[in-house]
Amino acid sequence: MTALKIGFPSGSLKDSTFDLFERAGYKIRLPSRAYVPDIDDPELEGLMFRAQEIAQYVDRGVVDVGLTGKDWILESEADVVEIDELIYSKVSSRPVRWVIAVPEESPIQRVEDLEGCRVASELVGATRRFLQERGIEAEVEFSWGTTEVKAGIPGLVDAIVELTETGSSLRANRLRIVDTICESTTRFIANKAAWEDDWKREKAENLLMLLQGALAAEPKVGLKMNVPRAKIDQVIAKLPALHTPTVSNQLDDAWVALEIIADERVVRDLIPQLKRVGAEGIIEYPLNKVVY
Repeated sequence: MTALKIGFPSGSLKDSTFDLFERAGYKIRLPSRAYVPDIDDPELEGLMFRAQEIAQYVDRGVVDVGLTGKDWILESEADVVEIDELIYSKVSSRPVRWVIAVPEESPIQRVEDLEGCRVASELVGATRRFLQERGIEAEVEFSWGTTEVKAGIPGLVDAIVELTETGSSLRANRLRIVDTICESTTRFIANKAAWEDDWKREKAENLLMLLQGALAAEPKVGLKMNVPRAKIDQVIAKLPALHTPTVSNQLDDAWVALEIIADERVVRDLIPQLKRVGAEGIIEYPLNKVVY
């Protein structure tokens, strides 16, 4: 049977990726210490890799498609098709940033001040290109971890390049951001040969549609309610909806059923307003997917 091979990110993105796939309609099970997830779709096969490796494995055709950060595509200089952006992460929906940081008391104020300095980074290639493009000669060494700690050890490095989402860890380590190398979000990418295969391309596009639908549904909920026909204009005037609300007749001609999709953050204020203008039997329910 023909199958689309997917490279899944292990580590910090694994749980949020599996959760996104579940909301899109796919059940994924990964036994402890295993690297081949079980997917409840026989047309999908998965392999687990570090996010740093996925772009190059997609490029080489080890897998047909994969999910990895824009940062690792840039770092590996992989020749892949970026199908689309999927904005999700382990903490929030904001992009993550790779930043140059120094200790708070460091004399380095601008990126130009890194001339002749030593910089520790896990994103070595992108860091070197960033500095070279600005005519800055600095020594960039690979960091095997605990990068934030290295900046504070005298004589070790002058600056670090670190990934940050909220900035809280940098502040906790008394580090100051000097510049941003790049922003990154998760990208759904494909091997060029696989993308030219009609079946694999359609399967990948169908999968992407469902993943995007799950992301679009995340901040929204559905609302159902009964409304006196005489008060329908007053109720509709209160509704922030994706489109014109759905209105259905009831057996009692004096009432209609009304249904909308709304942002979850406004519903706590909206429901009391709807009740006051005549809506009854208001039901809020979660959404798995919203496909535009």
